Formats: sequence, structure tokens, C-alpha cells
Amino acid sequence: MANWVNGKVVEKLWWTPSLFSIKVAADIDPFCAGQFTKLALPVEDKKISRAYSFVNAPQDPLLEFFLIEVPDGQLSSPLASLDIGDDILVAGKPSGFFTLDEVPDASVLWMLSTGTAIGPFLSMIGDGKLWKRFDKVVLVNGVRHAQDLCYQDMLLDTEKIFKQFKYVPLVSREQAEHTLSGRVTNLLESGELCQHCGFDELPEDSQFMLCGNPQMVKDTSALLQAMGFSRNRRAKPGHITVEQYW
Repeated sequence: MANWVNGKVVEKLWWTPSLFSIKVAADIDPFCAGQFTKLALPVEDKKISRAYSFVNAPQDPLLEFFLIEVPDGQLSSPLASLDIGDDILVAGKPSGFFTLDEVPDASVLWMLSTGTAIGPFLSMIGDGKLWKRFDKVVLVNGVRHAQDLCYQDMLLDTEKIFKQFKYVPLVSREQAEHTLSGRVTNLLESGELCQHCGFDELPEDSQFMLCGNPQMVKDTSALLQAMGFSRNRRAKPGHITVEQYW
């Protein structure tokens, strides 16, 4: 059973009609960038909870979460209706192994995400430890429509500060300025992603972190394995670390 901590909503930002971020003040245990916790609310006399990754860096005073309101969602709709000052339950003990501690050193780190699954990578970027471990860091965020590309200002500012960082917005259902078009797998297979990032081909000394919808994770992992990369396991280090986002 989760050890629940009482929290309060401190900030709320709507990015689109369905995408929003909330910041919560809650006294929980320390966490590592890439981990998640659970949020819960009482709904019709029942406690409904779901797992959400931290967007904020571990050293930040407020907990931040990036959410999508699902139509008739048991928890996402009640979360979307919260106002500043409202109470929310937060699991006191963070969980998860999708962290840089589980990833071997490499020259290039590829962070491949879809939708709100960009959250764990934002936490890692904010944490800052990755800059000392990788010569090049590429963050790809695949979305359906350009309006779904959130946190862009922060990521573009990061590009200016850290020259080793490359932010790649990817839109699959429309053409949009300053973005690539298509799906992660298509751009990997065609070589367009590599060329966009300044490589002739995928460097052998690469690490891949995949976080997003299960089909993207499955297809991209299979494609990378067909290219000669292997799953990263504690008993046998490889190149691919995955996290399915629902």
C-alpha cells in the first residue's frame, strides 16, 4: 500500500485544451530524475490513483507533473479540474528504474519520447548530471500536432546554454515549421534523424532511452536491435533502456 502524503496544488498551466502541468507542494522522499510517483484523489467515495513521472529536477522545491486529460478519464478529468490551493494525495515513496544510473556511459545519449512521456527526460535535463557523462545528448519528442510540443522555450534555452544538446521536435500528422515530420521509427530507418543531428549514421557508442506509448517503444526497440544494438540489462549491459508510459 502506498504511503500517502497530503499535498497542495501551487501552480497550474494549460498548454492546450487537453495538455496541462501542475506543480504540487508535498513532503515526499527524495527521488532520482526519471522516477515516478502516484497521484490520487477521492472520486465518488473511492481513492483513484495513477502513476506519473516527475518533470521537475530532484533538487527543485515543487513537484511538477505533465498530464493529458483523457475524455471521461477516472483520474485525469478530476486532476484537470483542480484549482490552485486544492488538496491532492501524493505517494511518499518514488519508484522506477528509468534513470541515468541504469544507463552505461557512451558518447551519445538518444532520449526518444512521445507526448507527455517527455517528462522524465525534462527531469534529467534539469538535474544536469547527464552533461558530464555524454558528449552529445539528443532529445526527440514525437507528437501528433505542433500545438502538442510543450516545454519548447525551456528546451530551446537549454540548446543555447549546452552546445552538446540537440532538441528535435517531431510531428506526425501535419507539416510544421522547425520540426521534422513523421514517426521516430521512420526517421531512424531512413537516416534522416541522424543527418539532422550531424551524424552520417548512428554512432556505435550510443545509448538509447525510449519512453512513450507501448507501440513506439516496441517498434523502436525492435528496429534498433535489427541495427545491431541490444537491450540494456543489469547482468549484461547493452544500449537500449525502455519505459512504457501507460
